[in-house]
Amino acid sequence: MVDVVLPVLDERDAIPWVLGRMPEGYRPIVVDNGSTDGSWAVAAALGARVVAEPRRGFGAACFAGLKAATAPVVAFMDCDASLDPADLPAVCAPVLAGEADLALGARKAGAGAMPLHGRLANRYLARQVRRTCGARVTDIGPMRAARRDALLALGTADRRSGWPLEMVLRAGADGWRIAELPVPYRPRVGRSKVTGTVGGTLRAVKDMRAQLARARAAARADRSGT
Repeated sequence: MVDVVLPVLDERDAIPWVLGRMPEGYRPIVVDNGSTDGSWAVAAALGARVVAEPRRGFGAACFAGLKAATAPVVAFMDCDASLDPADLPAVCAPVLAGEADLALGARKAGAGAMPLHGRLANRYLARQVRRTCGARVTDIGPMRAARRDALLALGTADRRSGWPLEMVLRAGADGWRIAELPVPYRPRVGRSKVTGTVGGTLRAVKDMRAQLARARAAARADRSGT
């Protein structure tokens, strides 16, 4: 059994498709992050476990799902139909086999799935991760998997948009074996809460800059022995 954490904020139109394609042995945990469209009721009616996290933020929702999970391996993915749950077994396989500590789904965007500024920002972040902690990644994608106890011990602290980046930075700094598997990326259902709004984009930029700054400071301290 793998627990799959699905952060949700007003995703009622995408939830049936996502839950309907969940592979056997993969248990969805829908974390409702303050939806006003009845997303939690749709998910519950379809048999998913629903966890409420009123504190807004992608990282807050992910952490609430991680705490609620009980399976030894936990996966994360967006619940907006941009990613297909059918790709989870391929992403989780290296972790389940003990060949990787963190597996990331490297998004291969189809037409209209990712705006140009999103592609450029992702390439920039991947380069900065390689320079900062040595983890050779090409995408800071939302589909990922790792062992639950290791994730809790990793200490990822961001509770907003910096959660995915901080996790990779901390894993790389701690010497985790990181694997990347290609996954198709489709146009999402509904508008993005991050890149779809000016405020969301600015918050994400601020959060990710803060994570890079912290990671660089930690790396400098390690090199100097302080």
